[in-house]
Amino acid sequence: MTRSKTVFVVDDDAEIRNLLKTYLEKHQFNVRTADSGESFLADFEQDSAADLIILDIMLPGEDGFSVCRSLRMKSLVPVIMLTANSDEMDRIIGLEIGADDYLAKPFNPRELLARMKAIFRRIEQISVTNQDTQVDAQSDGPNTKSNPCIQKHFRFADFCLDTLSRELSHQDGSVAALSGADYNLLMLFLNNPGTVLSRDFIAENTRGRDSAPLDRFIDVHISRLRQRLHEDARHPQLIKTIRGEGYILTVDVDCKDANSVAL
Repeated sequence: MTRSKTVFVVDDDAEIRNLLKTYLEKHQFNVRTADSGESFLADFEQDSAADLIILDIMLPGEDGFSVCRSLRMKSLVPVIMLTANSDEMDRIIGLEIGADDYLAKPFNPRELLARMKAIFRRIEQISVTNQDTQVDAQSDGPNTKSNPCIQKHFRFADFCLDTLSRELSHQDGSVAALSGADYNLLMLFLNNPGTVLSRDFIAENTRGRDSAPLDRFIDVHISRLRQRLHEDARHPQLIKTIRGEGYILTVDVDCKDANSVAL
């Protein structure tokens, strides 16, 4: 029997906390709550058993941005940020510091639930499967198929991605642990080297929905991944922009079962 997932709601508005707690518990989630960033971090330090964090940006004391930064130093747990500010900059900053998604207030709890489920589906798929390394020559578009795999190493340029630990290592010895969002995006490119991926394709396969015309999520997400890959922002060499079409991984990718690779 699948265990109930635990969601942590961090918001200083008691009405929102209670609404989400009641709504999510009706959908079989365990719900923990906190009314400030400090109390959440203290609770999380004592018990980090949470599958997803719903984090308000406008918190008293330590705001949501600061909390997300602190959280990302010790955990890759998915984060959905809530913002009451219509300014797109809040959303961009949240994504840059490691949030997996965002939702503007006021919001429909059903939309929040749909976004949560989309994140969980991607995580569960990754935990038991690994995407193919090549595009099907007979397909009409990029590859989204998966094959069962316990652990693989993807080698490309000067990097190696371990799919079990989700660690991206560079030949200089540096190692970076990828958040769920960064890992999903990188896997999408590694699964489709040399293929132009449209913004809508990326959005659909990383967020479960199309990219809105003015939505900068994809741009920010690509920029964040390029930083992980030590790319020059003005002259990226690994992930290039194809104007009007999308993005492409320009290097060859080698994938091997970890058991067959000498580390």
